[in-house]
Amino acid sequence: MSESSSTPSQTSGSRLHEGDNDHSLTDSDLTEDLDLGFDGAEDILRAWRRGMRPDADLTVSEWADAHRWLSSRASAEPGRYRTARTPYLRGIMDALSPSHPAQRISFMKAAQVGATEAGNNWIGFVIHHAPGPMLAVLPTVEMAKRTSRGRIDPLIEDSPALKERVSPARSRDAGNSMLSKEFPGGILVLTGANSATGLRSMPARYVFLDEVDAYPASADEEGDPVTLAEARTTTFAHRRKVFMVSTPTIRGLSRIEREFEASDQRRFFVPCPHCGHRQWLQFERLRWAKGRPETATYHCEGCERPIAEHHKTEMLARGEWRATAVSADPTAIGFHLSALYSPIGWKSWEQIARDWLAAQGSDEMLRAARNTLLGETWIESGEAPEWQRLADRRIAFPAQIPAGGLFLTAGADVQKDRIEVDVWAWGRGLESWLVDHIVIPGGPDDPACWEKLTALLSQTWVHENGAFMTLAKLAIDTGYESAAVYAWSRKQGIAQVAPVKGLEGFNRATPVSGPTYVDATVNGRKLKRGARLWTVATATFKAETYRYLRIERPSEPDAPASAGTIHLPDWVDSEWLKQLVAEQLVTIRDRRGYARQEWQKLRERNEALDTRVYARAAAWILGADRFDERMWRQLEKQAGVETASVPMDAAPEKPTAPQAGKMTTPRRRGWKISTPRYME
Repeated sequence: MSESSSTPSQTSGSRLHEGDNDHSLTDSDLTEDLDLGFDGAEDILRAWRRGMRPDADLTVSEWADAHRWLSSRASAEPGRYRTARTPYLRGIMDALSPSHPAQRISFMKAAQVGATEAGNNWIGFVIHHAPGPMLAVLPTVEMAKRTSRGRIDPLIEDSPALKERVSPARSRDAGNSMLSKEFPGGILVLTGANSATGLRSMPARYVFLDEVDAYPASADEEGDPVTLAEARTTTFAHRRKVFMVSTPTIRGLSRIEREFEASDQRRFFVPCPHCGHRQWLQFERLRWAKGRPETATYHCEGCERPIAEHHKTEMLARGEWRATAVSADPTAIGFHLSALYSPIGWKSWEQIARDWLAAQGSDEMLRAARNTLLGETWIESGEAPEWQRLADRRIAFPAQIPAGGLFLTAGADVQKDRIEVDVWAWGRGLESWLVDHIVIPGGPDDPACWEKLTALLSQTWVHENGAFMTLAKLAIDTGYESAAVYAWSRKQGIAQVAPVKGLEGFNRATPVSGPTYVDATVNGRKLKRGARLWTVATATFKAETYRYLRIERPSEPDAPASAGTIHLPDWVDSEWLKQLVAEQLVTIRDRRGYARQEWQKLRERNEALDTRVYARAAAWILGADRFDERMWRQLEKQAGVETASVPMDAAPEKPTAPQAGKMTTPRRRGWKISTPRYME
């Protein structure tokens, strides 16, 4: 190729090596070599100079202040992004910059302190200044889609520096879809932690793991989602960056707590406006007059003087991150932040005090407050209630199903020589009543055993108002003789039966996942994806059951019970009660010293606890955790209207073939749980 036909880059390369005294191109050189007019040469020269110019040595925070604009669609404070609004994010964002040596950055934090926006700033910086393959992982694929629409699209649309690099999604072959954004030199892929396929999709130099404590224990049963995502960065060695963010959940099980404790544990130290003493803010030093959260002030650990909240802006501006531990891995750093640092106009100290007072008396609300306000883990109480105390709380029900019970679910535990079934009624606030305990002898090898279980699906129980109710959903364990369970479940259909598989571990966000399709053998023939299977995080429902068992019944007979109260009938025996409290939550440490919690048996038989967990999973599958006020009112109205004219001493005609979830009377049949939005 002749010099006159060389590209500008080739020309520059040859000229830079022709002699010691010739190291640059002039405008006339370029015009002459390309035989172009002056205007054309100027355009090419500008492009060449722009390409040769090194990127500005910006940090992520500097980039955000210079280029990021917040949309009214995604921010309560639209306009130019200002790191000065949340000064504590500066050190975190700058650790994500290529010039910083950290490769693994964890951020354990309270809710709504701006962590996700810091991650979005990092995404924008990568697109604009440090292009490469990037993977952003949300707890589920659906959340990834929602994040793409609600945060990533506005990030790109409202920041001109990004808009010119990412083609509009509406253009043909733009490389911009809901879960994939292409840009010069790189690509951003969004996926869910529940998708093993998405986590294996590509090598990635950058990985943004958002809300990791809400991830499932396993992605499509292929392993820990965090481990799978991090494996994508292997080929990038020291150039990789992994940013892990989350509000913590349960002590010993929290992913973000484990990462933070393995890091250098950085805290944000701020100066006292009175004495200048630097300290990191701790909830114990937020104090207020009894019953008056509006008086909340922070008391300095140096001079003990109260600090009014209006000083916070200056305190944050003068704050700095300090390591409080030594990390075993020098490339792993961690940050912790509570809501006490929330800037003026966001979460106030008064509101934190109010939220904390409102949470008293409820383990669930205290857990949420500790996680979302303090950014700390909740210590789950796994101590088994005493069965004798539960025995003293047994009462005689006025009917098989008391008035508060609005639908029935059952849990079935398959054993070698029997199938044990417990039937539970559920009402508002997940208040529950044990309705029946059934033992079907014979085991999974006996056809008669399955026939009796089938008959149970059409059995009815009497409501206090005189109606008959059938099972809305039966969840059956597949852990023993799964082939037989799948074969029976297929015959019954999906409306009333849900095969479940227990998975040890906590998952409060999605305690039941699925359904997934698994291979099944029916009549000796293997069917590919022949059975639907739900996966249950049994530890979550066991801990919930123990919390609910500790709720005392109201002293007044007609007083309403607290949400979650478990009512036990007087006919239940001591053996069943001992099975219900047959396990205890213990904390153990693995070989690396990480703590984790697991349930361990205190006695051999625990069927009552297992069936309770499965019945609870069935209620979750029906959608009881997501029923709104309209739904509960509909259930109550139907239960009352259907039975208003039936005398209590009447002997109602038993329906010949009741359907799942129906409540029937001799005068009118056909009541059922109308949950088209929540059913499978």
